[in-house]
Amino acid sequence: MKPVMHNLIFPILLVLVASLAHAAGGKVTDPNGTAPDRYVYYPGTEDLAKDEIRLFACGTGLPAARRSQAATCWLVELGNGDKFLFDIGTGSMVNVAALMIPYDFLNKVFLTHLHTDHWGDLSTLWAGGWTAGRTGPLRIWGPSGETPEMGTKYAVDHFLKSFNWDAATRNFVLSPEPGKITVEEFDYKAENAVVYKENGVTIRSIPAIHAGDGPVSFILEYAGLKIVIGGDTFPNKWYIKHATDADIAIHEVFLTPEDLVKLYGQSPGQALGVGTQIHTSPQAFGKVMSTVKPRHAIGYHFFNDENTRYDVFAGVRDTYDGPLSLATDNMVWNITKDNINVRMTVSPDHAWSVAGPKAPPKPPAKGSVPDPISDFIKAGRWNPAEAAQADMIKTFKKEHNMK
Repeated sequence: MKPVMHNLIFPILLVLVASLAHAAGGKVTDPNGTAPDRYVYYPGTEDLAKDEIRLFACGTGLPAARRSQAATCWLVELGNGDKFLFDIGTGSMVNVAALMIPYDFLNKVFLTHLHTDHWGDLSTLWAGGWTAGRTGPLRIWGPSGETPEMGTKYAVDHFLKSFNWDAATRNFVLSPEPGKITVEEFDYKAENAVVYKENGVTIRSIPAIHAGDGPVSFILEYAGLKIVIGGDTFPNKWYIKHATDADIAIHEVFLTPEDLVKLYGQSPGQALGVGTQIHTSPQAFGKVMSTVKPRHAIGYHFFNDENTRYDVFAGVRDTYDGPLSLATDNMVWNITKDNINVRMTVSPDHAWSVAGPKAPPKPPAKGSVPDPISDFIKAGRWNPAEAAQADMIKTFKKEHNMK
């Protein structure tokens, strides 16, 4: 199947719409009225139907940092109110935070594997949510490894050890509870195994083939809809079997080997190995999708630029002619049984956290947490600063009924 011109129009429009944030469609008859149809999604302005899913691309790029694309992160919002993060790659929390969702609703994280571009921003979600209103621990689900030290539990345990100073100093002034992390580690070899089942939502795991033993992909089922969230993987039999007839099938599609050499600093040998054996080439991605036949295919995990997307697109169209999004950050899909609507998200650069239904936790009781500041350091406090703020502190305490 060779690419034709009309197949190029859709991805071009998806890129251009980001710059048309105020474009709107539909007939306007009142000069003081509002346009009836927007081409973009403004977070927090639309209710989800009970049987609807909203999917955000919060990170679609590569391990190397850039402003326009963070590393892998998908946020799924369901009509029952549940929200799930699938991977939390480096830099992705900027896009997650811009959605202004209370941190108490962002406490469930499913990791496909432990490369930094898939969990490197856990520190930001952990500490940022802790300081900005989360009231309980983070919950993490992730695969085991070939040995215990290659698994998710080991990684999170040592994550907390590496951030011990951070936690110890926050515990003294903040509630320690939101600084905790619970881990549910499951067998990475299990095929279509249920790893989560609550509130009408089922999440299953299938093995993936990437870099070493351990990586997985996830299948989310809700309200008769099926979303497959593929982590990094070479095309594999498990994905082919269990992604068949999905409503949304997400799968990585990598830069061409030539672009990896020209733009990403790799040698030809490295580019060919990484781009066709460790990851999935555009042609192989297309073959996967033409086999599983989803209602809508999503390719990601490449820097989606003017000088890369058309090579990727042409390669995909060699082997697949179905509905397709080549994802970039802040794309959003609304999925129902009748329709899949694709837009760009318009969100603020200066987003504040939003209060959730629970009151922020109080500081720990005096003496319940070790003081991390020694008498030597305390002796260095400059008393004129305390005097300068005394009236402000007195007023604040009175306004908030504090002793």
